Amino acid sequence: MSTLEAPAPPAGAPAAKPVTLAQALNTALADAMAADPDVVVFGEDVGTLGGVFRITDGLTERFGRTRCFDTPLAESGIAGMAVGMAMNRMRPVIEMQFDAFAYPAFEQIASHIAKMHNRTRGAVTLPIVIRIPYAGGIGGVEHHCDSSEAYYAHTPGLKVFTPATVEDAYLMLREAVDSEDPVVFFEPKKLYWSKAPADLAELRDRYEQGTHGRREGRAVVARPGDDVTILTYGPSVPTALAAAAAAAAEGRSLEVVDLRTLVPFDDETVAGSVRKTGRVVVVAEAPGFASVASEIVARVQERCFHSLAAPVRRVTGFDIPYPAPKLEEYYLPSVDRILDAVDDLQWED
Repeated sequence: MSTLEAPAPPAGAPAAKPVTLAQALNTALADAMAADPDVVVFGEDVGTLGGVFRITDGLTERFGRTRCFDTPLAESGIAGMAVGMAMNRMRPVIEMQFDAFAYPAFEQIASHIAKMHNRTRGAVTLPIVIRIPYAGGIGGVEHHCDSSEAYYAHTPGLKVFTPATVEDAYLMLREAVDSEDPVVFFEPKKLYWSKAPADLAELRDRYEQGTHGRREGRAVVARPGDDVTILTYGPSVPTALAAAAAAAAEGRSLEVVDLRTLVPFDDETVAGSVRKTGRVVVVAEAPGFASVASEIVARVQERCFHSLAAPVRRVTGFDIPYPAPKLEEYYLPSVDRILDAVDDLQWED
C-alpha cells in the first residue's frame, strides 16, 4: 500500500503554488492535446465559453475550432459522434456538462462504446473519455447533482475513474486520454475549487517520462490508521479525512483509503487495509441500494471475512431523488454520520 503524499521538493527549490483541481484538469487536457494531435474535445459549451465549470477554458483559442468545439444540445449525438471518430483513430474527450445530462447518451455508451472492442474481437478499440461532472455539495437541483457511477461501473467494457486530489486529477486524466479503452471520468463538482500545492509542469514531466506512478487500478492510503478502515472515493474523500481527524481527537485511529478508480478495482490495497484494522466503513454520496458501496462491501466480506471484527457499515446518500439545495446537507455523508457508523462497529469497550 502507498500513502498519499507528494514527493519532497529538492533542497532550495521554490515552493509549489496552490492549484485548483479545475486548473489541473484544464492543464491535463491542454497537455494531452499538445502531445497527440488526434485528441479532440467537444460537448455543450466547451468551446467559446470554456465549459460551465471552465475546465476547457482556452482550449479553442490555443488549438482551434477543429480540436475543441461546441455541439448541439444532444448528448446521444455527442456520444454517437465520438464512436465514429474513435473508430477512425481519433481520441475524443467528450463532456456531458452535468451528471444526469448523460442519461440520454447512456444507450450509446452501454450498447456501443462499452461493447465495440468485444464485438469486433479486439479489432476495433474506442479510446474515448467521457467526462462527467458529478455529485452534490454545490447547492444544485436535481439533474445537476446525481451520483450515477453505479450505472457505468456495472457496465462491462468501461473503466471508471474519479479523482479527489489536484495531483490525481491531472495524472488520472492524462491516463484516461491515453487509454485504449473507454473511460468514464467522474469529476467531483464540489472539489473543482479545492486547492493544493502542485507544480503542473513537474507533473507533466513525470507523466511523459513515465515516472508518475500509475493510478489506474491502484487505490491509495490517504491517511494511515490502525482501528478502522474508511473506504471512499471522489467527493467523499475530504469528508472522510475530516472524520478521521475528528476521531483522532477522541483517541481512535481511522485509515482512509481513496479508491481512485472504481473499475478496475484495487482489491489488494483494500484487503490489506481491512486485514490490518478489522473494521470497515464505506462512504459514498450515491444512494446505498444496489450501489458501488454495496459492491465494495461484498468484495470486503468475500476476501476478508475472517479478519472482520464487526459487520461492514455504509454511510451513503439516502434512497431518494437528490433533494432541494436547502436539504442537501442532511442527505450527503457528513463527519457526524461517519463517526456514528464508526461508533456502531461493535467495540468491546
